[in-house]
Amino acid sequence: MLNYIWAGFFLIALVYSLAEWLIFRHAGIFETMVHALFSNAELGFHIALGLTGTMALWLGFMRIGERAGIIDFMTRCIKPFFSRIFPQVPEEHPAVGSMCLNMAANLFGLDNAATPMGLRAMRELQDLNSSKEEASNAQILFIVLNASAVTLFPISIFAYRAQMGAQDPADVFVPILISTYFSALTGLVSVSVVQRLPFFNRVVLGWIGGLTVFVLLVAAYFSELPPGSLVYQSSLLSNFMLLGLVGLFLSFGLIKRINVFDVFIEGAKEGFQITVVLIPYLVAMLVAVGILQSSGLLDAVLTIIRHAVALTGLDTRFVDALPTALMKPLSGSGARALMIEAMHRYGPDSLVGRMVCIIQGSTETTFYVIAVYFGSVGIRHTRHAISCALLAEFAGVVSAILVSYWFYG
Repeated sequence: MLNYIWAGFFLIALVYSLAEWLIFRHAGIFETMVHALFSNAELGFHIALGLTGTMALWLGFMRIGERAGIIDFMTRCIKPFFSRIFPQVPEEHPAVGSMCLNMAANLFGLDNAATPMGLRAMRELQDLNSSKEEASNAQILFIVLNASAVTLFPISIFAYRAQMGAQDPADVFVPILISTYFSALTGLVSVSVVQRLPFFNRVVLGWIGGLTVFVLLVAAYFSELPPGSLVYQSSLLSNFMLLGLVGLFLSFGLIKRINVFDVFIEGAKEGFQITVVLIPYLVAMLVAVGILQSSGLLDAVLTIIRHAVALTGLDTRFVDALPTALMKPLSGSGARALMIEAMHRYGPDSLVGRMVCIIQGSTETTFYVIAVYFGSVGIRHTRHAISCALLAEFAGVVSAILVSYWFYG
């Protein structure tokens, strides 16, 4: 499916640009598209290059945690839940620990830590995959959970709102928490239906119920904090979790008399090798996204949607936030740029300004996640991964729009 989507981006953009040239004689569109081809190819390489240090750092620390037995302990804690939603993965397999750390990092908004841990988990799941070019059920569920991950502390969005002059940069915290929770729940349910997983199992429902209560308690606590204290405490907790994890790995490594430096180097080498494999996949996806955006097709689709919504008599203000929603599955950096542009045009404290931030925080970048994670292990046939991930993304966007009207409409 990824094969057809990737080629479709190019062909649709080319056909649209040719039609625009024939009708409006807008010759500059071809120059813009060619520039997008090369600039996005360069961007893909720079992203992979910038990821090298992070990958080496976190896979090095993960190897220490693995040797120290911490990952095994976390695996034993979570295996009752994972053994039911990942029935193909043995309970003691190292992939369980890597997936656990990846999801914990996503939960606390530690993107730089989540990606290396996720790529490590994908490689370990690939060892269990009998068809190396086709995604397994376990890999698909892991991808969808990453694409719709719950994020408790979207610090980067707070920072962008502060830079744009928002009166209360963190006032979107609770709406983001609500929308990202619905996105993650939709992703889990959709994969459970397709793969016939025991979603209504007592253990699964217990874990989901516990997470629900936890999210509600966190939302209630932070919603009562004054703006300055909310940003400070959420940032403090995120950074404390990150440094605490590193300190935990190193402390237990020394207690177990492990040569932590040599083990770190061993894991860091693995991180470098994974990053090199990623370069062609990142370049391919970013180039496709760039040509689709530069063709002007995205603006045309937005105009059609606005007219269609106006005919129904519904409020059309949310249409101005749809570029961020439409771009989010394709390009995280593109969606981020559209979010900033919307705050600049409409104001960070407007309905649209807040809505784009909530949309940005509701889900991950589906096609980026799929390209990076599946590309790292050479998977070409994604099966139902894209459809389930996009359904979760859609749920996140819809809930973000509804919550925005609820809080600020």
